[in-house]
Amino acid sequence: MTSDDQHFLDVLAEYSKDIRDFTGTVLDASDRHFAWVAGYVKRHVPEGWLPEYARPRPPPPPPHPITGAYIDRLQDWISRNRALTAALVAFVGTGGLLLWRERRKHNRKRRARRASNGARREVIVIAGPPNSAITRSLSHDLERRGFIVYIVCSSMDEEQQVLSESRADVRPLHLDVVDTLGTQEAIERFNNLLTRPHVAFSGASPHNLNLGGVILVPDLIYPTGPIETVSPELWSDALNAKVLHTIAVTQALLPTICGFKSRVLMLTPSIISSLRPPFHSVETTIVSALEGFLSSLRAELGTLGIDVVQFHLGTFDVTNVGPKHHLQTKATGSPHAWPKTTRAMYADNFVNQSRVAHDRLNHTGSSLRELHNAVFDALTQKRPRRVWRVGRGSVTYDIVGNWAPSGLVGWMMGLRRVSLDTASQPKLEDSVQAWERIDAVA
Repeated sequence: MTSDDQHFLDVLAEYSKDIRDFTGTVLDASDRHFAWVAGYVKRHVPEGWLPEYARPRPPPPPPHPITGAYIDRLQDWISRNRALTAALVAFVGTGGLLLWRERRKHNRKRRARRASNGARREVIVIAGPPNSAITRSLSHDLERRGFIVYIVCSSMDEEQQVLSESRADVRPLHLDVVDTLGTQEAIERFNNLLTRPHVAFSGASPHNLNLGGVILVPDLIYPTGPIETVSPELWSDALNAKVLHTIAVTQALLPTICGFKSRVLMLTPSIISSLRPPFHSVETTIVSALEGFLSSLRAELGTLGIDVVQFHLGTFDVTNVGPKHHLQTKATGSPHAWPKTTRAMYADNFVNQSRVAHDRLNHTGSSLRELHNAVFDALTQKRPRRVWRVGRGSVTYDIVGNWAPSGLVGWMMGLRRVSLDTASQPKLEDSVQAWERIDAVA
């Protein structure tokens, strides 16, 4: 092919490119024009002439400026109320921090310290009735947390009851305070047990035990009824079992407590002792006596750097370990056995108060886990509080009993004034109805 032929082909190629560009531009312009015409026709043709799918979609709505307006209004309000905003932020922040700390403290693991070889070394003594729901619950929980628990027993039946729990580290401590010589021997054996080196398993290094604390749990069941119907024998039994026995056990353990600088915890009911209502003279007297003894003990042991802690117990739900606690009390028989004059004077108020207490007890009490955590903290904290209020109603009733007028408290408990003239001549039918109501409440 000559050079002239090649030049001719190049000229034809340039012309063909120009023609393609021109035709492409014309066709694109035609497509745009027809698309605009079609859209115009679709928009302006009446609704019935074209189907819905053939019509163009409406344009999307513009973004709504509500969020921005709210933010601007909030910023304006904050700028106008800076002091109130700062107070709200401080309140919410502090409340959130306290709730977070309480939740963290409540959910944290609580375990007793162990020896270097991993064996148990912390010993706790519980002085309370082995059949008590609180005693059983505390002993099981402390044993689960790594303590060696000893329960004070005064008879072989109580020892068998403790051994029947089938827990290796919940053991009986025979301490019959009536037998002075036997008590001394039992304390000597217990001291030797604590001071003698122990070998947990074969090949382990020996370690010594440590008495971490003594928990006093007096019997929490009290007789009720007018003072006239509480016999001297009941008073004597209650004082011996709850006050004198507690004092005697504490005296027997005091040398060991001072030697190990162990803490002393006492658990007492608080609702009745705070309100001090009628028909509960035994409980009010005994709790007051125990509090007086504990105050003197705290003052004496405080000079040695030993902490003495008191627990004011409210109401707990112990359905898993026994009957509901704490406001349950043991009535002194049926009011049918009261003298006729006593029934006329006190029956109605006794029935009303018993009904109110029964209604309060129908509500579920606090979980025993709250008591378990509080007892563990009181045993292990570096500086525990002197008074712990645990359980539903322990704080509320304490405030009501200390600040509310006694007349208001009596009215809340259903007490009414009785005329002696009317009471001296009771009607038979009214008395029968009253006894039926008492039996229903009981």
